[in-house]
Amino acid sequence: MSSGSQYTLTLSAPTPSTAAPESASEKSHWVRDANGNVKGFANPWKSAHDFSFPEIFKSMIQHKFFSGNSQKPDTSASTVKVIEPKFLLSRERSPILRATWLGHACYFVEFPTGLRVLFDPVFEDRCSPFSWVGHRRFTPTPCDIADIPFIDCVIISHSHYDHLSYPTILAIHTHHPSAQFFVPKGLKSWFTACGVKNTVELDWWEDINLNLHNPTPTTTTSPPNTPSTTATISCLPCQHTSARTPFNKASTLWASWSVSSGNKSVYFAGDTGYRTVPYLPPEIDDWGSEFADLPICPAFKEIGEFRGPFDLGLIPIGAYKPRHVLSTVHSNPYDAVEIFKDTKCRKAMAIHWGTWAVAEEDVMEPPEVLRGALVRSGIDEVGVFDVCDVGESREF
Repeated sequence: MSSGSQYTLTLSAPTPSTAAPESASEKSHWVRDANGNVKGFANPWKSAHDFSFPEIFKSMIQHKFFSGNSQKPDTSASTVKVIEPKFLLSRERSPILRATWLGHACYFVEFPTGLRVLFDPVFEDRCSPFSWVGHRRFTPTPCDIADIPFIDCVIISHSHYDHLSYPTILAIHTHHPSAQFFVPKGLKSWFTACGVKNTVELDWWEDINLNLHNPTPTTTTSPPNTPSTTATISCLPCQHTSARTPFNKASTLWASWSVSSGNKSVYFAGDTGYRTVPYLPPEIDDWGSEFADLPICPAFKEIGEFRGPFDLGLIPIGAYKPRHVLSTVHSNPYDAVEIFKDTKCRKAMAIHWGTWAVAEEDVMEPPEVLRGALVRSGIDEVGVFDVCDVGESREF
């Protein structure tokens, strides 16, 4: 099905948010050349360390051959359940926010106003520039793009292959030609080169307002006289990086996002680190030792202060080992719980796990560690910050 034949989407121009810290106007994440032109981006906080590709390669080699702690996850033993998702077939209004996990960082959110938003869709077998090499799914996709009845907005956090897929983008554009794409600053040109013109790029702390309207319903599943749906989409900071090749690292921005429509709001953290942890022996708990005072990324408390509370947070919990290499860009479950608290999310669902083994932790370790992190923070193990099956929907 295509949403394009029924609903029209009108957008405002991106504007600097009025709900933002004073420092937002400084653009401290912009990297400029000698003439003042923006040539790339950087994480502007003490909590981050921007590894170069040679540094990452060197650290991984040292870890693999000299630390004795390197391991390859056994994906054959995965117990992540995959079920067929059940999407709503109409846009009838209700008081319920509905969110369906489609694997890794991909969530499909059905707002009670009728708005349908897809986050970081990647439906390919491999998260790689090649179909024959690279990380391969150990859990299958629960559906195809063509199975999703309505897609109004597609939100992309950054350019890495496990979050941005060329074949998936083309499939969305084919089946939902009126879908509007929202991307971080610098990434619009990639979409234009793909032939996707419905793309808007935003910088951190910029907002865009949209109006979704169905003036002439054409199917029996479309309720007559559906009033306009309004929403605000906001591009927000996170601690990560970007690249499609070894030669364009940090040339486009990375972001977290919020979407609010009606009286419901969702925070999508995308892919992010929270601190930068040095090498530690595996028996050392970096949140329970003298390293617990390492600098943390301040952006999440600012997001909570100026945008929270959120009804739902979609927060990453996986791909965190080796910790001294990946902590600057990926959150472990203890980091994720701190992000959950900082951003003032009422409930959260875990993302960025259970799909590709892109790091060294066991594939079923993140949910187990998450339970311990919740207990340490005095939060119930179930019903607040949860995991679910791939393809499962939860209501909020």
